[in-house]
Amino acid sequence: MALLLRFLLLLGLYGDTMSEGPPPSSAYIPDGLEFEFPPTSYETRDSYEAGPTGILFQIVHIFLHMVQPNAFPEDILRKVVQKEFDLSTDYEKIIYYEIGIIICAVLGLLFIILMPLVGFVFSLCRCCNKCGGEMHQRQKKNGAALKSYFTLSLLVICIFISFGIIYGFVANQHIRTHIEKTRKLSESNFNDLRTLLNATPGQIDYVLDQYTTTKARAFSDLDNIKLLLGDGIFKQLKPRVVPVLDDIKAMAEEIQETRETLVEVNSILTDMRQLSANLSNSLSNVKGNLEQALTDPMCSVHPVMTTCSNIMNSLSLLDGSIDFDQLPSLDEQIGNLNDILQTNLSSLVQKGCRSFNAIPGIVQNETVNVVSDVKMTLDSIGSDIKNISKNIPIQDKLSNFIRYLNDTENYIHRHLPTLEEYDSYRWLGSLVVCCLLTLIVIFYFLGLLCGTYGYNQNATPTRRGGVSNTGGIFLMVGVGFSFFFCWLLMTIVVLTFVVGGNVEKLVCEPYQNKMLFQVLDTPYLLNADWKYYLSGMVFNKPDIHLTFEQVYRDCKENKGIYATLKLENTYNISEHLSIKEHTGNINNNFENMNIRIDNIVLLDEAGRRNLMDFSSSGIDKIDYGAFMAATGKNPTKVNLLSFANDLEVKANHLPPGNLKQTLKNNAGILRNIHRDEIIPLQKLMSAVHQKLKELQQKSSGLGVKVANIIRFLDSAQDFITNRISTIIAEESKKYGNTIISYFEHYLQWVKISITEQMAACKPVATALDSAIDVFLCSYIIDPLNLFWFGIGKATAFLLPAIIFAVKLAKYYRRMDSEDVYDDDVETIPMKKYGKC
Repeated sequence: MALLLRFLLLLGLYGDTMSEGPPPSSAYIPDGLEFEFPPTSYETRDSYEAGPTGILFQIVHIFLHMVQPNAFPEDILRKVVQKEFDLSTDYEKIIYYEIGIIICAVLGLLFIILMPLVGFVFSLCRCCNKCGGEMHQRQKKNGAALKSYFTLSLLVICIFISFGIIYGFVANQHIRTHIEKTRKLSESNFNDLRTLLNATPGQIDYVLDQYTTTKARAFSDLDNIKLLLGDGIFKQLKPRVVPVLDDIKAMAEEIQETRETLVEVNSILTDMRQLSANLSNSLSNVKGNLEQALTDPMCSVHPVMTTCSNIMNSLSLLDGSIDFDQLPSLDEQIGNLNDILQTNLSSLVQKGCRSFNAIPGIVQNETVNVVSDVKMTLDSIGSDIKNISKNIPIQDKLSNFIRYLNDTENYIHRHLPTLEEYDSYRWLGSLVVCCLLTLIVIFYFLGLLCGTYGYNQNATPTRRGGVSNTGGIFLMVGVGFSFFFCWLLMTIVVLTFVVGGNVEKLVCEPYQNKMLFQVLDTPYLLNADWKYYLSGMVFNKPDIHLTFEQVYRDCKENKGIYATLKLENTYNISEHLSIKEHTGNINNNFENMNIRIDNIVLLDEAGRRNLMDFSSSGIDKIDYGAFMAATGKNPTKVNLLSFANDLEVKANHLPPGNLKQTLKNNAGILRNIHRDEIIPLQKLMSAVHQKLKELQQKSSGLGVKVANIIRFLDSAQDFITNRISTIIAEESKKYGNTIISYFEHYLQWVKISITEQMAACKPVATALDSAIDVFLCSYIIDPLNLFWFGIGKATAFLLPAIIFAVKLAKYYRRMDSEDVYDDDVETIPMKKYGKC
């Protein structure tokens, strides 16, 4: 009970330190704000293991359960605690509960009383040559079988006695060894309790210091409001604005490219006209030369006349096939484009882009005062949180408990030498008990050894050897020692059995299955005015449901003192850590933030007119078909190379002369014309054809394209004008919530740390386990029970051992007389014996 009251005192000293149960954990953890509570390591092990000896302890537990199977007497214990127990009325319940132990104790007392009496009577009886005292052995036909039976039985009994003695030695040494470990165990527990007490203030400071990290993150976001808030607004507008501006940029580039294309085409057309005129002159000259040559007299001679006639008929093919002067002029479209390009549309678009891209900078400039106010609010929150450590009355409580802890440790260290000294006496006494039993069983073993080794079955009882006789004497000495000491041994067994068995059943077992805590948690048990004693002691509010079992279980799970003792009834940490007032101010600052972005013009009226002028510039009305048809033809009606080759073939069939040579010369001239004039003209025609084809594709639906761009531009401009205030409000609220979320996450972590992790009371449960479960039950009671179990078993087996030893001694000792057989008639010699 004293240990439990000290446990209560330990818990009560934390009564005014913290409060309120842990808030729910936040599922959202901002990046870079994952706080980790510093762990605390302790020396004392969580559990105790008895090792191989534990199997013997379990055997004793099973025996005790068989002897005492009744349930824990909660009602009787409650009456004892409440001082309402009356032996005259409740003795029947006690007898019912203790019936097994009482029966065993009564049997032990009978053994203690009867064994000395039986020994005294037995010794007197033997002095009178009775009870086996007559040194005469009557030979029987089954004598050898009886001797073997007595020998084997005594040997088995001695082995059982030896096991009991071993149990006694093991238990005796176990207590001595573990009593020596008591000092180390107590120091380990006190060190853990000091670690708990000394680490708690540092844990509080550590938790509160993490506010610096949180504030630094918030300040960083406030300093980067241009990127975080400004870009947020910008990104909301970007999908509606950027595509339109990109289209206008593309249209401005298209205007410039179109003008350049038309100018280039117009220049090429001029070159083509010149080349076409030169080609016509060259072909006319060749045609005139050929006509002059065909007037040669040889053309009147058959068959040259046919050749000349064919050549003359083909001269009509030496004409140009295209009149480029008939193509429409592009000067009007070029002039329109020149007028359009007087307005720099690209510059106007860049101006709109700069105006749109300036939104983040505008946001930063417009929020300078707001950021300053929010930083001041965050600084004030930090000051409030720092002051919390001063408001928690933990230092005084810790200092008081440290003094109590020091006094307790000094008390234990002062009395521990006395305990060790008494244990040395106990160890010596138990060793003497075990040695007495060992001496007895040694006599029995020596008797069996000498008797068995020295026995000669051919020797008559009066002629047995000295070794055999010595064995019988050893057996009788063992019998004498058994009678002399067994009552003393059984007295020790009964006393230790009653004490150890009851402590095991009334303290150790109910402590392990928590029945002891349930009894202590009975309403109005320890104090008639308090429903719950622990809450009355800690809070002076006995109606709060706070139980010993719950506190022990929570401490065993290493929960914090705050949650374990439900200290929310004393110190409301939520009120001290609440920043609702501050977060309300921060929210108001961001929600009422007046960010004016009303001067964004994506494209002014000049740019719009420029786009409209481009759509009406006539680019889409150019007669692209005429140009395609003209530039897609061959510059001449016939392929000059083919014509020249054919002309040269015909000339080769003519007889030598001026006609032949003239035809060949003109064929060469045609080849030169093709190389120098036709090929360049074809390249220019191909270039014009390709450029006009591309221009035709671009200008197709030009009016619709421009109209769509202007429509999208108007839509984007209206969106900016009408929706930007809403977007600013939404993004500002989101940004403010992000800043606040840092502190909400931090405060949730603070609450969880204080309520669940700070001042984790596992050392308290460990200390209680060390005092009751380890020291009392495992170090003392378990080996004490093993001691009486082993010694009791050995002592109990002394009774059959006496019987078999007395019987067996007759077969080993040398007799004074023996049976004599003569003429098949048995005669028993008589010997005079003295009378008692």
